[in-house]
Amino acid sequence: MPSSRGATHSRPPYIPRSSSSASFKGCCCCLFLLFSFLALLILAVVLVVVLALKPKKPQFDLQQVGIQYMNITTPNPTAASLSLNIRMIFTAVNPNKVGIKYGESRFTVMYRGIPLGRASIPGFFQDPHSQRQVDATIAVDRVSLLQADAADLIRDASLNDRVELRILGDVAAKIRLLSFDSPGVQVSVDCAIVISPRKQSLTYKQCGFDGLNV
Repeated sequence: MPSSRGATHSRPPYIPRSSSSASFKGCCCCLFLLFSFLALLILAVVLVVVLALKPKKPQFDLQQVGIQYMNITTPNPTAASLSLNIRMIFTAVNPNKVGIKYGESRFTVMYRGIPLGRASIPGFFQDPHSQRQVDATIAVDRVSLLQADAADLIRDASLNDRVELRILGDVAAKIRLLSFDSPGVQVSVDCAIVISPRKQSLTYKQCGFDGLNV
C-alpha cells in the first residue's frame, strides 16, 4: 500500500484577473470628462456670443385700435346684446442683431371687468433690426350684458363718446441664436384704452409689459 507521506498536492494554475472591468471604467471616465469639456466649451462660446451681441428687450406695443362695427340691442328690459368688431394693430420692433421667434399670442378685450371677446395672432419670426405691424381683430357677436352694464355702455358710447376697455394678453418670445432658440419667455400685456365710437378711433392708451427679460 503506497504511503501518502511526501505526496505533493497539485494546485490549480494561477490565472490573473481580467482587466476588462478596469478598462471599461477607464473608458467611461474618459467619455464623461470629454462630454463635460465639450459642454463647458459650448457654454463658454454661447456666453461669449451673447456678451458680444448684447441682446436688448424687443418692443411689442399696441399702436392703433379702431372700431369697425358696433351695435347694441335691448331684447328685454333686463338685458342688452352687444355686437362689436375691433381691429388692433401692434408694432413689433427687434433692435437686436439676432432674430426673435414669437409664438401664438392671445388677447382678451374687457369692459368693466366683463370679457367681450378674444383675438389671437399666429406666431411669426422677426428678422434682426426690423420693425413690422401685426393685425388682430376681435369679433364680439351678440354678447349678453346685464341691464346696468348695458346702460353704462350705451351712455359711454352715445352720450360721452368715450368707452373704456382693457386689453389683456400673453406674448411668447424666443431669441434665435446660431440656429438655436432660447427658452421661451412669457410676456404679459395689459393695456387700458379709451375709444371714440363716433370717430371709431383710439383717444387714450396706457400699456404695461411684464415678464420679458432677455
